[in-house]
Amino acid sequence: MIQSTDHAHSYYRATANALAERPALGSDLTADVCVIGGGFTGVNTAIELAQRGLSVVLLEARRIGWGASGRNGGQLIRGIGHDVSGFAKHVGEEGVRYLERAGIESVALVGERIREHSIDCDLRWGFCELANTPAQFAAFKAEQAHLADLGYVHETRLVGPQDMQQVVGSTVYAGGLVDMGSGHLHPLNLVLGEARLAESLGVRIFEHTEVLELLHGDTVQVRCAGGTVRAASLVLACNAHLEELEPRLSGKVLPAGSYIIATEPLSEDIATPLIPQNLALCDQKVGLDYYRLSADRRLLFGGACHYSGRDPADIAAYMQPKMLKVFPQLAQTAIEFQWGGKIGITANRFPQVGRLKQYPNVFYAQGYSGHGLNVTHWCARLLAEGIHAGHSQGLDMFSQVPHMTFPGGKALRSPLLALGMMWFRLREILG
Repeated sequence: MIQSTDHAHSYYRATANALAERPALGSDLTADVCVIGGGFTGVNTAIELAQRGLSVVLLEARRIGWGASGRNGGQLIRGIGHDVSGFAKHVGEEGVRYLERAGIESVALVGERIREHSIDCDLRWGFCELANTPAQFAAFKAEQAHLADLGYVHETRLVGPQDMQQVVGSTVYAGGLVDMGSGHLHPLNLVLGEARLAESLGVRIFEHTEVLELLHGDTVQVRCAGGTVRAASLVLACNAHLEELEPRLSGKVLPAGSYIIATEPLSEDIATPLIPQNLALCDQKVGLDYYRLSADRRLLFGGACHYSGRDPADIAAYMQPKMLKVFPQLAQTAIEFQWGGKIGITANRFPQVGRLKQYPNVFYAQGYSGHGLNVTHWCARLLAEGIHAGHSQGLDMFSQVPHMTFPGGKALRSPLLALGMMWFRLREILG
């Protein structure tokens, strides 16, 4: 049984706005829709449903934003996942075009929600993709041209290796692509602000409420220790923490560990040369590095995706050498926060969105593979469209992409994938 657990001791938790505690479910309730999961997917699906006039009960086993939604790197970056052109055989060329546009429009959706509802979450625009090799930098040129072909309205610019000090105070990169239509923010404050918005729309939110059993039928019964929720439709928004609540879905997502450290606040003289334009930055390695400055000028440095299922004993000791490879000038800088969490990885690095074939009133979205901040919001809208109208063209489009179950069963799937990723990293080092 899941114990009531507070948020991770992260920089985000220490700077959270109005971290209200909500009650556990204590009685039987009915609703049009029951949503399980209090992260970006669940909270935003609840918002979208309530805006369409449906009654919603949201159940969270720990706290709102407890999982990846409240722990991630805070990078609001365009894209649905890895290269979606390979899905043309499933969705056609027009479908690929739709997915590419969704990767752009989903960022705009987050920005609109923040602006429309005045959510205080330190949103800053500007992002730079970092090339680790000249070949990667050459690929950025094609990426920039493709964005122009898609009608991308935001400024993009290539930064050659000789000019990288304009965007990052490091000598390890072979170039960059700046995108002013992506950015960074405080993710926990975003999801907390969105939860308050959901409640203002009539959504009933319960924390510390583990779901014990699902009883399927025309009315879904969601049984918890303190009561049962009966609803016409159910949304599973648990992502990497679904576990065995729905085995048909849990085997298709691998929970992978990702880790972040936060330095002490930096003086302006130190922080500005590190990231002169206050961009979010991310490199192209298999075990990628991503980093940015917080609102109070700390360097938040993350990455080191782990598939083994085992977290480092000391996250700071594990991550600080990676940070110093990029920024050796921070050797004497103190690390004040260290934390990790699970992200949901799919075999094809594409999110899984749809409804269960066996139970068509059960909807789900999961497996964002590192693009969760924007894609959760997009998928939430698709789920709400499908539930409210009975049909969603976008939901159907996403559902056409097939997803494999990771081999090896619950016990072996993580070790097998860890071996596979070790091989890719070895190729990267040797290549």
